[in-house]
Amino acid sequence: MSTLRKKTFDGVVWSAIQRFGTMAVTLVSNIVLARLLTPEDYGCIGMLMIFIALSNTFIDGGFGSALIQKKEPTSVDYSTIFYWNIFLSIILYGVLFITAPFIASFYRMPLLAPVLRLMGLVLFFKAFCIIQANQTRKQLQFRKLAIINVISSVLSLVLAIVAAYKGLGVWSLVIQQLALDLFNAIFYWIASKWRPLFVFSWESIKELFRFGGFMLLSNLFSSFSNEIQGLLVGRMFNPATMGLYSQAYRLEGSAATATSSIIDQVTYPVLASLQDDKDSFIAALKRFIQIPAFVCSLIMMIMIVVAKPLIILLFSQKWVDCVPYFQILCTAGLAVCLQGSANNAIAAVGKSKVLMTWTIVKRSLTIVLCMAGIWIGGMNGLLLGCVLGAWSVYFINAYLLSRHVGYSFVNQVFDILPFIILAVCVGTFSFHIGSLVNLDMYIVAIIQICIATSLYLLFSWLFKFDSFIYLLDLLSNRLKKGK
Repeated sequence: MSTLRKKTFDGVVWSAIQRFGTMAVTLVSNIVLARLLTPEDYGCIGMLMIFIALSNTFIDGGFGSALIQKKEPTSVDYSTIFYWNIFLSIILYGVLFITAPFIASFYRMPLLAPVLRLMGLVLFFKAFCIIQANQTRKQLQFRKLAIINVISSVLSLVLAIVAAYKGLGVWSLVIQQLALDLFNAIFYWIASKWRPLFVFSWESIKELFRFGGFMLLSNLFSSFSNEIQGLLVGRMFNPATMGLYSQAYRLEGSAATATSSIIDQVTYPVLASLQDDKDSFIAALKRFIQIPAFVCSLIMMIMIVVAKPLIILLFSQKWVDCVPYFQILCTAGLAVCLQGSANNAIAAVGKSKVLMTWTIVKRSLTIVLCMAGIWIGGMNGLLLGCVLGAWSVYFINAYLLSRHVGYSFVNQVFDILPFIILAVCVGTFSFHIGSLVNLDMYIVAIIQICIATSLYLLFSWLFKFDSFIYLLDLLSNRLKKGK
């Protein structure tokens, strides 16, 4: 096994440990906190996430991606971007602090002003550890990333649960987010040997900005588009509706990216290292797209089928009204799952300007669809706009990969279409079987999951899906090594 292939495989394994570890913590967090808090509490945080997300994107500024894409960044480059991030975090926190009352007035909720002012402190914590995190990714040290993220998630969850039991309400969610980023910053500094030099170079800023500037604009537009739904829901509906939407959005997002986020974390540095070898690049990219699509197609269909018992089991009966929101969002899950690999591939070949230009087009289309949806059909119309927007982004990404990477549009579609068709068939069958069984809804859900999964894997084996065979080989080789 080549060194790069071994690092990629190890990276995927440790990314999986990180992802599923943090997912487990998030699941426990939602199960416990959703019973202690109300939809209104979650709604308050959801209303503010667009401002925190945009500020975090400004701090990274695309320079993190530029440092990974650059083959040999210098110590001066790293130190310069470190100080630049600190400077930006101070400026952005000042902006949030001053505008907090106006944001609270926009939502007609005075409580949001102090909440935003406290949550804004996460900007400092992120600024202090972005360089260490990017170095760790560039060096494919995903074991270190996994350990840091899982431990930080666990510690922040413990603090949040204690705060919720003490009756702190929405402040327990603020404490959880602050603690998560603070622990991450502390552990990255402990684990990393890198320390900033007392230097600042405008030449480094200019050089990295040629690539990173376009990445900044691209990421800003993506962040705004991803959070615009929350802004619209928070402004046009009550906090309880915002909380229901926020919980459905978070759960669907976790399920949709359960596999893709594992691979996406590895995709960018690996593809960046293969940017001069077109055949190897396309082969790796195809694998990075097919595997998440294979897994995500089944996960999304199962989530749609068992949505009601799943929501009640995880969050209690008081959250049952978010079931239709969750089911509609799940129909966009596969499209969302595939966005990361496409963006990483385009960035890895140095096409940051192309990525930025088309991100503006894609995200503008998504925003228009969401606003048109909410105008035509209220909440359900907004969700339908989100779904159409997600699939529009997928098809535009497929076109960009065809044009700039050489992975043809038709091949991309037919590489994932069999998974979608099979998932729809087994999901429909398991749903109808469940409707014929007069048992407790949780038992029915287990039966439906077993039927859908068994049939999906069986037909994948009969049709000899390449991704399924590849995953079987990986598992077989891993088990042989473990003996």
